[in-house]
Amino acid sequence: MNSHLLRHYARRRKPILLLIFLTLALIALAHLLSSLTLDRAIQYKRVPFRSEKIPPELNGFTIAFISDTHDMTAVQLRAMVEKLNKYNPDIAILGGDFPSASGAPARAMAELGKIETKHGIFGIEGNHDNYRTLFAAMEQNGITPLSNSGIRISENLYLAGVEDLWNRSPDIQAAISQAKPDDFVILAAHNPDVAMRQDTVGCDLILSGHTHGGQITFLGLWAPTLSLRKTVTDYGQRFMSGWSVSRDGIPVYVSRGVGTFQRVPRVFARPQVVLITLFSD
Repeated sequence: MNSHLLRHYARRRKPILLLIFLTLALIALAHLLSSLTLDRAIQYKRVPFRSEKIPPELNGFTIAFISDTHDMTAVQLRAMVEKLNKYNPDIAILGGDFPSASGAPARAMAELGKIETKHGIFGIEGNHDNYRTLFAAMEQNGITPLSNSGIRISENLYLAGVEDLWNRSPDIQAAISQAKPDDFVILAAHNPDVAMRQDTVGCDLILSGHTHGGQITFLGLWAPTLSLRKTVTDYGQRFMSGWSVSRDGIPVYVSRGVGTFQRVPRVFARPQVVLITLFSD
């Protein structure tokens, strides 16, 4: 190849390389701006859920699901609760992984116990929780802990919760054992992997957290931590956030949670409180 052709190809490559560089720079800037702005603001996300199993009297019934508050301060939790109360949820479910430093569970539950609902506040443990300390703090603040157990919320609505997958022995069937055949059954399980390891038949809706929406993602579409390492979930992107299904095809909704672990920034994984509203299909 002569020198003339080499110069010609070099001139053609420069604009392409510049375009690639500018594209990568813009993507990096978008991630930085997201982490510094939107990813620090809690989203109160409304999620409709329709099912033939939901009786007409539960039309419009709203569930506030709050998970993975981690190291949020009492002031931050108070602000979140004040905003949440404007949505008038019928029940609140706390999905595990709360502040765990000495005295922190009691302070956190004191704030979360101020959520205003028509039918109560219920909670489960996460992998970062000492369940004895957590459940004691819940009970002191009017929150009902669920530990491989369930409770009837209304005539045809049953709520169950299981122990943490990593720390104890979750048992879905034990948790839902007191539900009636006609009940709409909601299961709270901190780690969504439970839904792939146990029989979920008998549940109608499963609520989980744990994965933080991947915490750091590429444009909110792919989370390297979930795929490249199995330290959070064994199922890759399946339980990143939003809707998925259990091994039996039961709907699973995975919240991104509201806090961060060890102050790791969120990147295109905005913190959220999920407000699921039931509708009879």
